[in-house]
Amino acid sequence: MPHEPIWTPTSPNTVIQGDNLNVLRELPDESFQLIYIDPPFNTGKVQKRQSLKTVRSQEGTRVGYKGQTYETIRGKITSYDDSFEDFWEFLEPRLEEAWRLLNSSGTLYLHLDYREVHYAKVLLDALFGRECFLNEIIWAYDYGARSKKRWPTKHDNILVYVKDPKGYYFNNTEVDREPYMAPGLVTPEKVALGKLPTDVWWHTIVSPSGREKTGYPTQKPLGVLRRIIQASSTEGDWVLDFFGGSGTTGDAARQLGRKFLLIDKNKQAFDTMKTRFTRVIDAEEEAQQIQFAKFRKRPVRLIEG
Repeated sequence: MPHEPIWTPTSPNTVIQGDNLNVLRELPDESFQLIYIDPPFNTGKVQKRQSLKTVRSQEGTRVGYKGQTYETIRGKITSYDDSFEDFWEFLEPRLEEAWRLLNSSGTLYLHLDYREVHYAKVLLDALFGRECFLNEIIWAYDYGARSKKRWPTKHDNILVYVKDPKGYYFNNTEVDREPYMAPGLVTPEKVALGKLPTDVWWHTIVSPSGREKTGYPTQKPLGVLRRIIQASSTEGDWVLDFFGGSGTTGDAARQLGRKFLLIDKNKQAFDTMKTRFTRVIDAEEEAQQIQFAKFRKRPVRLIEG
């Protein structure tokens, strides 16, 4: 007997734990306006992040305001293995599914770094067609290692492909604008409005001590995802991220009135997203609730919104 689909276009916002390729193959054709994916960068390392919390304590060794003493409490370590024997054997079938799942006006954003982006360009040219290549976005940031043996790497690459080069949706007038780097050269009205972004985005990483952080390694900032979603979708559209990670894509989509489906095999990622969005469920009306599910050979729902 056919089982109940784990997701349909009438589903609520959904987070699924499971192998993304298996889940993708269950989804109906041309269901998504926007797909953003931030797959592992194939660095050959285990990516880790440990949460830290500072509390006031008489036994603390850190001295702060008015001589108060504090101690730092270390939380659990979150991690994932960012190493594959054959990275492209892993990623190619998932990109094929992404093409199938995009609707005719839809757009794919593939977020990589310098190690794999050039191979990705060749592969996506073959899958989508070279005429469907829209942009390479450079996300530049100001944090990271200070190499003395080469130019320090301070950017990621985001390849942008459309399903139909004659019928895709794009509206950059809707995006959050940037401040002018030389505000004295433009009118006060333009300074107040800000300037439209180009294909080079200057945006800081998620602060390790900021309110936005979830503790998940390689979490991407909301500002970058907001810009992508604003430009390539409209309110009510479905957004898919099948390397869900910390859930930033879903959070940005929710804030902007889009619907989202997030998938990740990593239990730590699923737990991070569950915690992140459970706070939202507690704070929002019933219409904004989120469904959490686990996918094996047959889907089993864990929590229904």
